[in-house]
Parts: sequence; structure tokens; C-alpha cells
Amino acid sequence: MAPMHDIQYEVFGSEMQYVEIELDPNEAVVAEAGGMMYMEDGIEMETVFGDGSARGGFFDSLVGAGKRLLTGESLFMTVFSNQDSRKRRVAFGAPFPGKILPIDLASLGGELIAQKDSFLCAAKGVSVGIAFQKRLGAGLFGGEGFIMQRLTGDGWAFVHAGGTLMERTLSSNETLRVDTGCIVGFTPSVDYDIQYVGKIKSALFGGEGLFFATLRGPGRVWLQSLPLSRLADRIIASAPSHGGSAKGEGSILGGLGRLLDGDK
Repeated sequence: MAPMHDIQYEVFGSEMQYVEIELDPNEAVVAEAGGMMYMEDGIEMETVFGDGSARGGFFDSLVGAGKRLLTGESLFMTVFSNQDSRKRRVAFGAPFPGKILPIDLASLGGELIAQKDSFLCAAKGVSVGIAFQKRLGAGLFGGEGFIMQRLTGDGWAFVHAGGTLMERTLSSNETLRVDTGCIVGFTPSVDYDIQYVGKIKSALFGGEGLFFATLRGPGRVWLQSLPLSRLADRIIASAPSHGGSAKGEGSILGGLGRLLDGDK
């Protein structure tokens, strides 16, 4: 694994945040493709296989890229390095409303299990791998997939949570039951499983699905109030092309308003 780059950062904004990272000469940060907001002169971009943390040559990089493919991510990531003799800044924006969570992996023992779509960027040297669920039920019925992301290293990583972020420290054997999509991340000491809701009426008519996640301590967990999947489902359900309607708009004024706005 490559040595970690000791970066400095600052998070700006309230509901639509971005993180600005200050890089010393020759320091670098790695990010998902398309996440960059702006960068100062002197910052150079390089597209790499995987996450850029491997030092074993092309084969190790290819293995890292293959792991990312399993999580539904691109084979490539982008490395932003400071080639100037002065400190330079690069910023990354959140993909949808929520909070950016800075994680010092060293303070967590060097590892975080995260939702596969939550990773935003990290200091170069942080490895972005995969974490298979140990239980078959968690993979088959978890709703968010069998595979999560494993962030390892001793540098800073930044993940994004939709809506409002909640952090909770679970004591030994303390259990929290949550919607699977609301999980942002948790430390490896937390036991993760999927549990049936138990009552068929609740499953069919409660609107929460047949299964939910159980997180058992000890360890720290981070939850989000608005998963992207839930937001997307509401938008799709409200789209006229899918049978939805513009709620609260009168039939005449609503139609006139859409014409004036250019909506068809």
C-alpha cells in the first residue's frame, strides 16, 4: 500500500456541501470520476486503474479496478496531485443534498465499511476495496446489495450522507434496527445482518419492506435520513410519464404554469 498523504481540508455549505482540500507540494487526493468541483493552477489530474493505492504494478492495479467493478463503480478513479511549489487547493462537491462526513481512518483502527455509493474522495494511499457480507441473508435481502465498500488506511476519507447525518456509538451487544438504505457506514467491529420484519401485514402494508438491517455493537455507526434510492423512487413515482401528478397544482393553473415554464 502506498504511503498516506497528510492532507488538510475544510467543509463548506449547509445542505449542499463541498469539501476543499489543501495539498502541499507532491501531495495528492483520489476521487470518483466526476466529483471535482474546482482546482487551482498547479493541480494535475491523472486517471488511474482502481484507487491508485497499489504499488505492485499493473496486475495489482487491475485487481483493484476489478473490485471496484463489483461494487458497481467505474474501473477508473482520478488522482489530483499538487505539482506546484506552493500549497494548492482542489474541491469536491456532494452529488445530492446531505452532509459530507470526514473520516480519520487512523482513529477507527484503519478501516471503515461504507455504503457502496457514499465514497466521495480520500487522501492518496487510502484503499477503496470491497466488503462481502458474511451472511447470505444480508446479501440476498439487504436491498442495497451483497457488496459494500471497504476503506482502509490511516489517512482522511470523505463520504457523503443524504439528508441529515446521525452518528451513534453502540455498546457491546446493543442492537439498532434500521432501513438498509439508511446505512452510511460502520466500523468493522459492528455485526451486520438482515432480519425479517416478522409480521406479514407489516411487510405488505407498512411500506418498509420485508427486511431491515440489524447493527449490533460494539462500534460506531453512521446513518442518513435520505438515501438516494428513496429520493429517486419518489421522483420517479411523481413523474407524469410514470403515472404521477403534480400535487397541489390546480388542473387549469397547474397546466398553464407548466406551459409558461416550458414544461410539456
